[in-house]
Amino acid sequence: MLSPCAASHTFGTILPGALHGREYAGFPLPVLGVLENSNLARLLLWCLVLEYRSRSIMTRILIADDHDVVRSGLRSILEAHPGWEIVAEAADGKEAIKKALETKPDVAVIDYSLPLLNGIEATRQIRKREPHIEVLIFTMHDEEILIRNVLEAGALGYLLKADAKRYVVAAVEALADHKPFFTARVSQTLLASFLGKGGATSDHILSPREESVIKLIAEGHGNKEIANVLSISLKTVESHRAAALRKLNLSSTADLVRYAIRNKLVEL
Repeated sequence: MLSPCAASHTFGTILPGALHGREYAGFPLPVLGVLENSNLARLLLWCLVLEYRSRSIMTRILIADDHDVVRSGLRSILEAHPGWEIVAEAADGKEAIKKALETKPDVAVIDYSLPLLNGIEATRQIRKREPHIEVLIFTMHDEEILIRNVLEAGALGYLLKADAKRYVVAAVEALADHKPFFTARVSQTLLASFLGKGGATSDHILSPREESVIKLIAEGHGNKEIANVLSISLKTVESHRAAALRKLNLSSTADLVRYAIRNKLVEL
């Protein structure tokens, strides 16, 4: 014997004749059959309403990290939270953008040091095309310039991997409500920068796109490959490379690679 809610799944939406072809409480309810006005019909209707409501308040999450064990750990923590579901995973920046545009999650948890496109570039592209998706950057690094660039790209939260077990649930909860999230450690870094106690001068700050170009150069990609990955022209790649050299007062590709390693744009 099926329960009323199970029956509503099995036999389709069955509503009282008075509600045939209408909406109930703002929810579209396609009608496959009609019962006379009865307690069973009302109960079936209520089950469907509850189902629609539960779907509407479900928080949908994307996880992007190039390490399987990290993605698995995040998934186990986040899926244990009632009302949350992991709708997609990605192992590089391009895949993160693709999955975000396909699944349209509420929150994207993105590693800063993703291959191909780093977290800054992935955030910038996701937020540009789907501004309702909130991005939580997930990283080992707490350098002020990285935090600043991430925020400028559109991220709403910044979580250090060392703090993940304690704070990742609170971080996702905050972003799901479109509120920013920073741990005390990250907030102190931002405050020190605001007070002028550290950080690079503005003349040496690279744009997110220039950092993406330098990252790909350091990973061994040629200019044509970089143009393809970033979906820009070869001339634009060369312009970003030249701008980075000028801003950083460097003179060669080898210098750019050393800069990328020193500033953790790539991981060895």
